[in-house]
Amino acid sequence: MRGKSLTLTELRTEYEREVVEPVSLTNQQRPLSFWEKLWDCGAVRKLLILILLAIIWQVYATRLNNPLMLPTFFDMSVALSQMFLSGELLAKIDASLRVLLLGYGGGIAVATILTILAIRSRLGTDLLETLTAMFNPLPAIALLPLALLWFGLGLPSIVFVLIHAVTWPIALNVYSGFTGVGSTLRMVGQNYGLSGLGFVGRILIPAAFPQILTGLKVGWAFAWRTLIASELVFGVNSGSGGLGWFIFEKKNQLEIASVFAGLFVVIVIGIIVENGLFKLIEDRTITRWGMKS
Repeated sequence: MRGKSLTLTELRTEYEREVVEPVSLTNQQRPLSFWEKLWDCGAVRKLLILILLAIIWQVYATRLNNPLMLPTFFDMSVALSQMFLSGELLAKIDASLRVLLLGYGGGIAVATILTILAIRSRLGTDLLETLTAMFNPLPAIALLPLALLWFGLGLPSIVFVLIHAVTWPIALNVYSGFTGVGSTLRMVGQNYGLSGLGFVGRILIPAAFPQILTGLKVGWAFAWRTLIASELVFGVNSGSGGLGWFIFEKKNQLEIASVFAGLFVVIVIGIIVENGLFKLIEDRTITRWGMKS
C-alpha cells in the first residue's frame, strides 16, 4: 500500500463521557398562563361566540332602525328582564317544561319497549323496522289535526305529538347501539350466565351508551322544537299556555321585543340542556369509561 499505513499497535485515545440525567417530558412543558387556561375552556369560547353574536345583532338592528322587523338586543333584554320580574315568563317556562317531561318520558318508554322486543326476536326487529320506516319520516306537526280530533284541545294532544317526535330517533339509535356491541362482550355476558334484562342492563346498555346518549339528545331536540310549534297552534290549556303560546300572543299584540325574548329563552334552555345536562352525563359516563378521548 502506498502512503502511511496504520499498524495494529496504534491505539485510539481513550476518553470518558459524563452521564447526563434524562429530562422528563413533564419538566419540559411550559406552564400555561391565565389567559391560555381561560381560552382552553370550551365554555368560555362558546360564551365569547354568543357575545359576538349579540354585538352583531345590536349593531345590525340599530342600523336597520325598524323595531317591528328586528328590535335591538338591548330592547329584547329590557323586555326579557321585565317579564322575568313580573313572573309571567317563569310561569310559561314551567308550563312548557312540565309538558315536555311528560312527552319525553312517554317517548322514552315506548322506544324502550320497541327496542327490547327488537333485540329479543326477529318479529320484534321486523316490527321496529317497519314502524320506524312508516312514522320516522312523518313530521310530528303533521299529526296536529288528528291529535285535535282524537284528544281535543289541550294537554293530551301535545303529549301525543311529543311521544311521536321522541320515540323513533331514540329507538333507532338505541337499537343501532345494541346491534353494534361486539361478539366478545356478548360472550363475556353469556359466560357469566347473564340473560334477558340482566344481559341488557349489564352488557348491552354500558357498551352501547354512546349511541343511547346520542338518541336521547336527538329525541330531546325533536321534543323541544315540536313542543314550541304545537303550543303556537293550540297551546292553551285551562286558559294558560307555554312558551310557544306566549310567543304567539305577543306577536298578535305587536310586542316584537317580547317575541324575540321568548325565542331567546327557547334557545337558552336548549343550550343549557345540551351543554349542561347532557354534557354532565357524558363526562360522568362515556368520558370516565374511556369511550371518548
